[in-house]
Amino acid sequence: MSCSRITSSVYLLTLASLLQTAFGAEPLFRTCSNTGNFSAGSPYEANLKQLTEYLSNQAPPSWFGLRSIGQNPNQAYGLALCRGDVRSADCKTCVVEAGNEIRKRCPYKKGAIIWYDYCLLKHSNMEFFGKIDNQIAIYLWNPNNASGEMEVYGAVKIYGLTQCTQDLSSSDCKKCLDGIIEQLPRCCDKKEGGRVIGPSCNFRFERYRFVNT
Repeated sequence: MSCSRITSSVYLLTLASLLQTAFGAEPLFRTCSNTGNFSAGSPYEANLKQLTEYLSNQAPPSWFGLRSIGQNPNQAYGLALCRGDVRSADCKTCVVEAGNEIRKRCPYKKGAIIWYDYCLLKHSNMEFFGKIDNQIAIYLWNPNNASGEMEVYGAVKIYGLTQCTQDLSSSDCKKCLDGIIEQLPRCCDKKEGGRVIGPSCNFRFERYRFVNT
């Protein structure tokens, strides 16, 4: 199950949707910003399409892409982040899928973010590079409760993953991760696994191996 915090609003997702994390299925979550709208055929739409195409090519080699296209008032800023353990081909597929899906789910919105299990894609008409974005936190948790043995003795192996967008400094990355790790008790206390996902960083732990090694 999951929930997300967007200022004072709370959103709930069904367990069925959370299980569909493969390409072509439902994303983990998406949010459409209120920074403005654009019209079909506008310069902003053209810049956004060019930006998404650029990020889908830039992200796979290093699992991260960052770029702005155009000039104000039609400048579009964007980033793509792939999980560091996924193949380059899967990274590209995920970013392309995210670009197609975000246009369907946030039509004509100048700003939006979409998360998949393998990647996230963010675009905006507002410059955000190098800044921690903690306006939204998505909580996902394993429905199984941790056993007393796991809680008290730590006898079970736990797998974990943390990641920041690469435009953050090392100190801001740590600050971002500290912030989301502090939120784990709200969503994942006494659970066998869980994660907190934000626009700038994410943290996940599970009892099973979920990373590709």
